[in-house]
Amino acid sequence: MKENIRKSSRTMRFKHYSRRSYAVFSTLKSHVTIGVMTVAMLASVPVSGISAQTVKDNNSGEKLYELEEVEVTGSRVPLTVSQAARIVTVLDREAIAAAPVQSINDLLKYAAGVDVRQRGDMGVQTDISIRGGTFDQITILLNGINICDPQTGHNAADFPVELSEIERIEVLEGPAGRVYGTSSLVGAINIVTRTAKDSGAEVFADGGSYGYFKGGAMVSHVRNGLSNQVSGSYSRSDGSSRSKAGNLNADFKYARLFYQGRYENDQVDVRWHAGFTNKDYGANTFYSTLSDEQFEHVRKYYTAVQAETKGDVYHFKPSVYWNRSDDRFEFYRGMPEKSPFNYHQTDVYGVNLNNYIQTFLGKTAFGAEFRNEGVRSTSLGEPLNSPIKVPGADADFTLGLNRTNLSFHLEHNIVLRRFTLSAGVIAVKNTGNEMKFRFYPGVDASYQFARDWKVYASYNTSLRMPTFTELYYSVGGHKADKYLKPEEMQAVEVGVKYLRPGIRGTLSLYRYHGTDMIDWIKDISQGDDAPWQSVNHAVINTMGAEASVLVDIRELMQRDAFVRSVNVSYSYIDQDKETTPNLQSKYALEYLRHKFVAQANFRIWKLLEMNVSYRWQDRMGNYQKGNSMVPYEPYSLVDARFTWNASQYKIYVEGNNLLNKTYYDHGNIPQPGIWIRAGASYRFKF
Repeated sequence: MKENIRKSSRTMRFKHYSRRSYAVFSTLKSHVTIGVMTVAMLASVPVSGISAQTVKDNNSGEKLYELEEVEVTGSRVPLTVSQAARIVTVLDREAIAAAPVQSINDLLKYAAGVDVRQRGDMGVQTDISIRGGTFDQITILLNGINICDPQTGHNAADFPVELSEIERIEVLEGPAGRVYGTSSLVGAINIVTRTAKDSGAEVFADGGSYGYFKGGAMVSHVRNGLSNQVSGSYSRSDGSSRSKAGNLNADFKYARLFYQGRYENDQVDVRWHAGFTNKDYGANTFYSTLSDEQFEHVRKYYTAVQAETKGDVYHFKPSVYWNRSDDRFEFYRGMPEKSPFNYHQTDVYGVNLNNYIQTFLGKTAFGAEFRNEGVRSTSLGEPLNSPIKVPGADADFTLGLNRTNLSFHLEHNIVLRRFTLSAGVIAVKNTGNEMKFRFYPGVDASYQFARDWKVYASYNTSLRMPTFTELYYSVGGHKADKYLKPEEMQAVEVGVKYLRPGIRGTLSLYRYHGTDMIDWIKDISQGDDAPWQSVNHAVINTMGAEASVLVDIRELMQRDAFVRSVNVSYSYIDQDKETTPNLQSKYALEYLRHKFVAQANFRIWKLLEMNVSYRWQDRMGNYQKGNSMVPYEPYSLVDARFTWNASQYKIYVEGNNLLNKTYYDHGNIPQPGIWIRAGASYRFKF
C-alpha cells in the first residue's frame, strides 16, 4: 500500500532518469538537483508514465530518487509513453488489480478502442478487435512475441498467464506493419509479464455463480541476477445456458501453466518463457445455429527466448520462438457418427533479429524476421502426400498447408525536447500466394506546443494474410475461397495529448482505407441452405474519433483521498460499407459505432477499496433470428469490485452485469446475467 510521507524543506536530487543508457539524465552524465517546498506526497505515484521511488539518503542528507520510465512498443526502438508519437494505451498493474475482472479478455473491454465480443462465459471464446476491424486483423503478443494463430483468430486470446502475473498491457491502435509485421492490420496488443524481484510464492482461489471455481499458485526463486518463476491454475464453470435437450452447452474447463526466467548483468538481459493451456468448452451455437451442442477442445504451447545487449551505442535484440495449437471441433458434442470431428494442428516458429544504433542523429532500428506457419488438418489445406495419424484420436490428417513470411525493416527515431519523429518501412514477402516483396511505410510525429500539450499526426500502412480457415473451411454450411487476396490498410490519424501530473487526456481523429477486406457473408434470400462464403470486400473506409480523460485525485492532492481516480473514454466509428437487407455479415460489417466507458476507484475505509465500472455500447450489424434479421440493440453494463488489499493477502468480492441486462455480443447467443464472484490470495516471501 502506498504511504503518505511529509518532507522537510530540502533539496531533492534525481540521480538517474532511468537505468537505461539512452535516458535523458543519463546522457547528460550529471546529477540534477531540484529545490522543493514542504509538501505531502506519495512514496510512489505514477506521473505521465513515470514513477518515482525513494532510494536512500546520500552523505549530504539529500534524498536520492530513481525515476523508472514505462517503455512501450509503439516503435522498433524503446520509447516512453511521454515520448511516443502515437497513442499507446497502457493498462498498468494498478488498473489490472482494481478492475472487476478475472481474465485479460474481460479487462480489455474497458479500453475505448477495443471491441471484445464473447460467445461463452469468462471469455472462453473471445474475439478481440480494434477500431472496427475483425479479430483476425490484430497482432497479439506475449512479451513482444507474436502468438497469433494462423488457423483462426478465434483461438488467439488463449493466454497462458494469470492477471496477477501481468506487469502491463499495451494497446497500439492503428496499422502497425512496420512495427509488428503481418496481421497487425488495425493494431496490436502486447501482454507484458512481471518477473519476480524476490523469492516467494502466492496461492489464490475464487468461486461464484454458475458453478464457477478457480484455484492456482505461483512460485519464484531469485538469486545472483537469475530469476525463475512458475505458475499454474485451473478453472471451471457449468456455464449460463443449456441446450434445447437440457444439456450443458456453455460449460468449460481451463488449465494454465506458465514458466518464465530471466538472467541480467551489465552486458546482457536474457529472458525466456514456456506456456501451456488446455481448454474444453461447450460451444453452444457459436459457429452455426444448426446445432446448440457444439464442443471444442484447444491445447496450446508457447516457447520463446529473447536477449538484448546493453551497449551505449549498439543494441542487438534477437529472439526465437515456437508455438503450437491442437484443436478439435465437434459439431455435435460427443457424436462423431452424426458429424465427423474436425482436427487441426498448427505450428509456428520464427526468428526475429532486431537491432538499433544510437547516435547524435537519433536511434536507427533495422533487422529481419523469418516466420513459418503450417497446418495439418482434416478440413483445411491441400491434400497431403500420405495421411498422418492424429495424436490420441481415431482419425488422420489428410490435408495441410505451409507458408513462410520473410520481412526486413528499417526505422529511424528522433527524440528532441519538444519534437518526436518515427519513420520507417517494412518489406514483406509471403509464399502463401507467391507474392513479391511489398513495401509498407509509416511515419509518426508529435510536437509539444505548450508545457502539458502535444499534437501528433501519423500515416501508417499494413497488410494481413488470410487465415487457413478463411482459405479452406468449406464444411458445415461454409464455402471458402482459397484464392483470397491479402488485406491492405492505409491510415491517417491526428490528435492532441494533455499530460500533466494528475490529469491525462487524449483526443484523436482517424481515417482508414481498407482494400480487399475479408469477411464471411450469407445471402438469406437464398433460403436456409444458403452457405457462409469467404469473400474480399472491395473497399471499406472507416472514420473514427476517440477521447479519454484520466483524473488521478491522489496526484492532484498529493495525498490519498476517498475518490482516488476517475477515467472516462468514448469511441465513435462510421464505415461507408453499409449492410444490405438480405446480406448478413459475420464479422467485417459488425462494429461498435459507439462505446462509452467510465470507471472510478475509491478508498472506502483503511485497506478497503472499491472499483465501479460502467460500459455503454451500440453495435452496427444484425443477426438471424428465425427467418428474419434482427439488428443489435445498444446495452449498458455496470460492474463493481470490493477489495481488502493488505500487504501479504487480498480478499475481494465482485459482480458483473449488476443490472442483470440481457444483451448480445455476437449472433443470437445471450450473454450471462448477473455474475457474483469472491476470492482471496496470499503471498509468501522466502
